[in-house]
Amino acid sequence: MATLWTGERGSIKPKADFNAKDDAVALRKAMKGLGTNEKTLIDVLTQRSSGQRQLICKAYQEEATGKTLVEDLEGDTHGHFEDLLVALVTPPAIYDCQEVTKAMKGVGTKDSVLIEIFATRSNKQIKEISDAYLKQTEKKLTLDLKKETSGEFAKALLILAEGKRDENTHVDAAKAKEDAKTLYNAGEKKWGTDESKFIDILCQRSIPQLRQTLVEYKTISGKSLQESIEGEMSGDLEELLVAIVKCVKNVPAYLAERLHQGMKGGGTDECSLNHIMVSRSEIDMLDIRAEFKKLYSYSLHSAIELLSGTDSKPGTKGRQRGDKE
Repeated sequence: MATLWTGERGSIKPKADFNAKDDAVALRKAMKGLGTNEKTLIDVLTQRSSGQRQLICKAYQEEATGKTLVEDLEGDTHGHFEDLLVALVTPPAIYDCQEVTKAMKGVGTKDSVLIEIFATRSNKQIKEISDAYLKQTEKKLTLDLKKETSGEFAKALLILAEGKRDENTHVDAAKAKEDAKTLYNAGEKKWGTDESKFIDILCQRSIPQLRQTLVEYKTISGKSLQESIEGEMSGDLEELLVAIVKCVKNVPAYLAERLHQGMKGGGTDECSLNHIMVSRSEIDMLDIRAEFKKLYSYSLHSAIELLSGTDSKPGTKGRQRGDKE
């Protein structure tokens, strides 16, 4: 069974005086008959922890005599609103597994989703995603990733997907200097780039070790490692290695930037917004909010409010009782 993915800096906490049966009854009532009471769905599902939502799912199935909460949410809501509510009632590892599966489906692979997931998850979380994938598809995740990706990008992604990054918290200063020199010699110092050296170091060293390597690299080259990667590489591999460097420095800042990218320009990337907001809501959303404000001088809350004022409002499949549009 998947464990809960929680941290000290989540914006959602377990509700006090929680009663799964009462919530299940309220949700059932909100979706019974014609029309759907969206406010109840939002109030209940966004103000309970993931663990509490799983208990609600169990109680709901008993209350609805066999129908699952996910089935009813899919039947009574639609679009990105449906996607968000279904994500909220899905265990974290299974949700990530579903996002990885969707990213590999159809024509072309949505590499940005794969990059975000595998650059930000711990070894333990990646193991749970792989286990969920095996259970759902009866296939090994790394084998399917290998089929859907190619080149040096595939090599780097597969190392991350193995979930075997060194987790030693001790920093070896001499090793950091050695790695920094190896990276400099593989990139800035030579004609052409030995991408394999960047992949081996950035995808396998521990996070504390890499932090020190970034410092040593700047001393040797006079540039940041991110600047060197952006100057030496391109495409998906550049995006992945830059994401790793950003996450080594500050995961919440990286995710704040991803949220901003999802909201700017001509259209909104609701899938990315939903994924980050749901998956980080109990881990570090308070830090993501703070980094967003620091980076863009306005709050994440106001940015989302602006979207909701311009985009179409969430609706339901069953609007037939004179509901207001």
